[in-house]
Amino acid sequence: MPGLDPLGRFSDRVGDYVKYRPTYPPALVRFLESRVGLGAGTAVADVGSGTGIFTGLLLDAGASVFAVEPNDEMRKAAEDALAGRPGFTSVKGTAEATGLADGSVSLITCAQAFHWFRTEETRAEFRRILAPGGFCALIWNTAVVDRTDFAIGYERVKLEHGTDFKQVRHEGVSKSTRGDKLFGKGSWQRHVFDNHQLLDLPGLRGRLLSSSYAPNQGRPGYLPMMAALEELFARTQQDGVVRMEYETELYLGRLA
Repeated sequence: MPGLDPLGRFSDRVGDYVKYRPTYPPALVRFLESRVGLGAGTAVADVGSGTGIFTGLLLDAGASVFAVEPNDEMRKAAEDALAGRPGFTSVKGTAEATGLADGSVSLITCAQAFHWFRTEETRAEFRRILAPGGFCALIWNTAVVDRTDFAIGYERVKLEHGTDFKQVRHEGVSKSTRGDKLFGKGSWQRHVFDNHQLLDLPGLRGRLLSSSYAPNQGRPGYLPMMAALEELFARTQQDGVVRMEYETELYLGRLA
């Protein structure tokens, strides 16, 4: 997303990102194991790896992972969590310039990140680092915004109090169009997996504050946003938690 400074947007909210961002469903990893052969020794570039949430799942599957992340604070959080694990290599790089060798990986993953990339430059770089026959997987935890009173209310909080929510929300990105530009038209498939978080009030606060559009404490708009969030929680919680539902989307294909 040009003009929105993706490299620095999360530097001041890494702690909340580590604690409160959702992981990805086991069914997604099993699908990659069966469909693309993810497993012991698979060389993967996890591009835009952030704090290493998806990187850790790839390592659990036995892969050798190059975690490519330009943001120093996020990359350090991943290193703190994953350093010493077999197969983990941390790389300071971008989607457009990973620093990896030609044909060095058989799978590229982009979890919660591709909407920040410059598509044409990324395509050229991915074609360079992918081995022949390699796959690319674009993954998003996409919030379900209309199934429950909580989901409807949470969307309203983000729209009314987020600094630039409408501009950065990946749900608004035309994923099919960008998928065609990356993979080539008709060279990818979309798969969907259920996912969710159960959050108490501190967890819900942290989940919202992990988002780059949420004003941090001391910034204009923080107190009204927190008041709206607390009212929503009080109105929709059951047994002290709310359920945040996602559709985990996978766009999988080879680059034509």
